[in-house]
Amino acid sequence: MANPSNLIRLVPLQLDDLPTHPALKLSLNQRRGRGMSRTSQTRDQSMDPQKTSQTLDGPEPDALEANGRPHIQSFIKAILDDAVIFIDDTLPTKFEPHSNKSSTSARTKIELLQRHLSAKELSKVNWQGSKIPRCVPDHVGSEAWFARRSRHVNEQAKGTANLDEFDFALRIDHCQHEAMYTPEVYDAHRVLDWRISEEMVRESDFADYQNITMSIFEMCHKLPFPLSTRVFSVLVITATTGREDFVVVQLPVEIGTLQEAFYSNGRNLTEGSTALKRKKPIMGNYMSIERCVLRPIANEIEWTMATTSDAMGWLPMWAQRIGIPGAIAHDVDFLMDWIREKRKAGPLKG
Repeated sequence: MANPSNLIRLVPLQLDDLPTHPALKLSLNQRRGRGMSRTSQTRDQSMDPQKTSQTLDGPEPDALEANGRPHIQSFIKAILDDAVIFIDDTLPTKFEPHSNKSSTSARTKIELLQRHLSAKELSKVNWQGSKIPRCVPDHVGSEAWFARRSRHVNEQAKGTANLDEFDFALRIDHCQHEAMYTPEVYDAHRVLDWRISEEMVRESDFADYQNITMSIFEMCHKLPFPLSTRVFSVLVITATTGREDFVVVQLPVEIGTLQEAFYSNGRNLTEGSTALKRKKPIMGNYMSIERCVLRPIANEIEWTMATTSDAMGWLPMWAQRIGIPGAIAHDVDFLMDWIREKRKAGPLKG
């Protein structure tokens, strides 16, 4: 049995785990001259088989740049591969039924599923010896995964949407649109973008992945009183995975030391444009995978979403888990309502 992915995890990525970007000014080599962090030292040890007990094949050739950061092409492809495998293979075989819910705005039933990964199971994650090595976390807890699956007639009509509309709403400008259709999201702050050129895609082994984007956003959520606001900083990767399907991946990332951040580093406390944006939030961890696939024989779009999260703060995990299935089911209604309103201005297509 294959070890769990080291990328599709609730443990936040560190800045050292990310591909080169002008905002990430200090390379790992520069850090060595100033005194390496524990995580950077651990990564260097992963390159020497005599200094690590992990025994898998390790990074692929050319997976890392000279500065120790992953090549952007290898990094993106590894995440997209793991995400598609998770939705297409792992979810149907490893998740268990949770419940079924009716939608008030969509002509469909929503199937809810769940899976619990214990800390013991996650101890098998090969953080450094996988295709894309990453910093070894100090602590790895369990992960409570929830998923939903719904099928929608592929047409531009009330209670459903066609593939172009799903693509527009979910893949294109994913975070900005999520802030528009989700009532509790009060800001989607763009932190960084990586430039993914068509030439880069053509010259890389991306297989069927096209229209690739990669960004970091801070997603801000208001919660019912007396709970504090939450901010989830996420690395967002989107791509079409064929002519009739696409995938959106959000991974937690630690950006508290990044000056381009707004909420994670506290700049919002003095620079926020509203009282809500000036509140001190609690930083949480969130990851999700969304995938839409057109099933041409049935002329249906299968929309699958899987997520695991930790809102942190004093709210215990058992209480968080109670509310997640209902919350992700409501997202179907939110999206259908938003698409219905947006299409009044004309066809939705990227």
